[in-house]
Amino acid sequence: MLTIDRANKKSVREAFGKALVEIGKTNRDIVVLDADLSCSTQTAIFAKEFPDRFFNVGIAEQDLATTAAGLAATGKIPFAAAFAVFITGRCYDQIRNTICYSGFNVKLVGTHGGLTVGEDGATHQALEDVALMSNLPGMTVIVPSDRHEINAVIKFAAEFDGPVYIRIPRTNLPDVFDENYKFDLYKAQVLKEGKDLTIVTNGEMLQEVVEAAGELEKRGIDVEIINAPVVKPFDIETVMKSAAKTKLVVTVENHSIRGGIGSIICEQLSEKMPCKVVRLGVDDSFGQSGTSNELLDYYGLSSNKLVEKITEIKHDSIKDCN
Repeated sequence: MLTIDRANKKSVREAFGKALVEIGKTNRDIVVLDADLSCSTQTAIFAKEFPDRFFNVGIAEQDLATTAAGLAATGKIPFAAAFAVFITGRCYDQIRNTICYSGFNVKLVGTHGGLTVGEDGATHQALEDVALMSNLPGMTVIVPSDRHEINAVIKFAAEFDGPVYIRIPRTNLPDVFDENYKFDLYKAQVLKEGKDLTIVTNGEMLQEVVEAAGELEKRGIDVEIINAPVVKPFDIETVMKSAAKTKLVVTVENHSIRGGIGSIICEQLSEKMPCKVVRLGVDDSFGQSGTSNELLDYYGLSSNKLVEKITEIKHDSIKDCN
């Protein structure tokens, strides 16, 4: 049985900062930019180690994006970080027309993604960033779930040629993976096999889903869990193979259900293998102020709420079949 240790939580942002230092030691072309948030994003770890390769552009995300593009044009590999809501929203035009249209090798890292920014409230809770970035031609979009996955993703991004958006949470999270984790851009991972329904998730929702799966098993519901950190290019084949077995797919994301992995799966399955899909996330609303746990619970994304909702979904699907 797949389990996690809730009592042992680690900072994903700190792992991001340390990964930057690690790749910076072996590649002098790595440069890091921030929008006056380096203590929050943890790029301060890189700044301390390599002050001559760190650039704080101030509270000016448009400058952040265009400066990163300029550095990429000279052969540097820039990692530009800020809160997810700001790095995707305030400089969307610069990302679209300067970075993606030109195909510049810029890595954008949005920290503090989703509802779990918490008390900062709706203005700081990015619930549409994945959709915005996924719709840009040439942009690769990745949502890691713990410190080991972010470490692998940052190392991958440093070697990958092209624009990348990486979204990481504010919250500290228990490990799902270990130091042997291998990242594959083109392959989602079946973390737990099951026969009754398929759950597809990513980011910090993976921990909630894993915990929910244990309780669902006690209720006689055997779920298959797919971790899909890569939103674009999305591995629909792994989902299709699972859906062919379970006949029911549930997506769980700390994001709007419009334009995230739920939408992607609905679009793909409707064309290739029609199957019932239920999307769990935030439905056409902004977030609000509260602790991360309170917000996950309110929007039905905590492990306890997922257990109740997925139990209901499974029972309804049985009724539909009858």
